[in-house]
Amino acid sequence: MTGTERPVRILLADDQPLLRTGFRMVLGAEEDLDIVGEAGDGAEAVDLARRLLPDVVLMDIRMPRMDGVAATRAIVDARLPVRVLILTTFDLDEYVVGALRAGASGFLAKDVPAEDLVTAIRTVAAGEAVVAPRILKRLLDRFAESLPDPSATPPKALDSLTEREREVLIQVARGLSNAEIAGALSVSETTIKTHVGHVLTKLGLRDRVQAVVLAYETGLVRPGA
Repeated sequence: MTGTERPVRILLADDQPLLRTGFRMVLGAEEDLDIVGEAGDGAEAVDLARRLLPDVVLMDIRMPRMDGVAATRAIVDARLPVRVLILTTFDLDEYVVGALRAGASGFLAKDVPAEDLVTAIRTVAAGEAVVAPRILKRLLDRFAESLPDPSATPPKALDSLTEREREVLIQVARGLSNAEIAGALSVSETTIKTHVGHVLTKLGLRDRVQAVVLAYETGLVRPGA
C-alpha cells in the first residue's frame, strides 16, 4: 500500500465464532484489508453495515434471526455503499441463487483457498463482481426445469440490446473474461468492456453476476449448452 491508499474495510457476518476467527487471521495478515466489525446473525449484519459502512460484507448464508439472502437484500435495498460477498457450501446452492438475485456481488465456497478469498474481496471492493461460472453452472443445472423453453420468444427485456451486445452477454454468461471474449470476437478488450457496460445499463443490472443469472433465467443461455 502507498500512503494515499486506504485499506478495504470488511464486515464479517457468520454465526460461527471459530470461522470468523479464521477469516480474521487470514485477512488480518494483509496490509490492505481491515476487519471493522463482526456479526453473528443477519440482522446484526444489516445494522452494522448501516453504522460502519464497510466496503465489503463477507456474508454467510445460513444464520439465525435473518439469513444471508434477506440481509443482502436489506443492504442492497437501503442503497448503502456496501457490497456483499456470499460464502456458501454446495448443499445450499438454492440460497446462493437467491442471494445473487438479491444483489450480492458474488459468492465463494467456504473452503476457498485463502489467496482466492483475498483476491475476491479486493475485486468486489473495486466495484467488480466475483463470478464463479463453473459453480454457477452447477447451480443453474439443478433448476433447469424451471427455466424458459429455449424455443420460446426471448423476453422483451433483451430487445434493447444490439446483436453484438447480446453476443457479449452470452459469452459473459458462459464464464468468459473480457480478455477471452475479445479474443473470441477479434476486438479489443476495451471494446468488450464498453459493450458489457452498455448491457448492464440497458438491462438495469448491478454487475456481471446479475447478468449471468438473467441470461440463464431468460433462456438466452441454457445449462449444459
